[in-house]
Amino acid sequence: MDLFSFTLTLLVLLAPAWGFDLGQSTRCVPIPHQMSVCQDVGYSEMRLPNLLGHSSLEGEVVPRSEDWRPLLQTGCHPQAQAFLCSLIAPVCLDAFIQPCRSLCVAVRDSCAPVLACQGHVWPEALDCDRFPTQEDMCLTPHPKHSNSHLAKALPKPACQACPSVEEHPTLKTVLDALCQDDFAVTAKLSRRRLPSGEPEFEVEGRVEFIRQGPLLPYDTQHLLQQWLLINLPCANVLVRPGRAQLYMLTGAVQPDGTLALTRLFPWHKKNNSITVAARKWKHHKC
Repeated sequence: MDLFSFTLTLLVLLAPAWGFDLGQSTRCVPIPHQMSVCQDVGYSEMRLPNLLGHSSLEGEVVPRSEDWRPLLQTGCHPQAQAFLCSLIAPVCLDAFIQPCRSLCVAVRDSCAPVLACQGHVWPEALDCDRFPTQEDMCLTPHPKHSNSHLAKALPKPACQACPSVEEHPTLKTVLDALCQDDFAVTAKLSRRRLPSGEPEFEVEGRVEFIRQGPLLPYDTQHLLQQWLLINLPCANVLVRPGRAQLYMLTGAVQPDGTLALTRLFPWHKKNNSITVAARKWKHHKC
């Protein structure tokens, strides 16, 4: 399901949820293995009905949990999974543990821009004012760790205007991109269709550096993968269906740490401008 359908589903599914009576009788059940979005959350049993009012695992909880997958896959916030699973698979304790308002705000502020990238707003049914403020009785955000400065230093994908695609670039065009942009990498991008009919985009194999700039070798493939997931409208235009295509991608890291791709060069065998430009740049720079 794409994020457009995801948003509409939320509006439909969550609208009645807050009529749920926290004092009603519930039972504890194991989190089903097929409910993959809430695996590895630190507990193995959940309450039914859940905080969305779903009472059937097979008919409601498991299939509807998949509606959250597109947002979670973007990595928009490190506690997005905990926040969402506290609603769809609440931990089995003596009482319901809701997400705190502060956690909702943290997740919303990071993940709402991902929805906005698709032209939609944060669902009204997830209005953070609905959640408790007393943080001793709800799920709180993780405290900032001492190494948070490292996380802030890592480039982050963000919603942006689509980069230009240079199908048949001249040697000068490629050299200008290598000189003007912060980084240049080569990567194979693929697009396939899922059984649901939705497209799935992937960065295949290793990402090679022509100009590394501020990018980190161990993080760049994941960074580009997240960029594709967040910028689905761009990915739909830029990445052709069928076999994986090799591209040279150039861009910059903005002052706020966000990644901005500026140009994509499909690396066609018949056009050696990229090969020659990369060789010239490595030997002579700008």
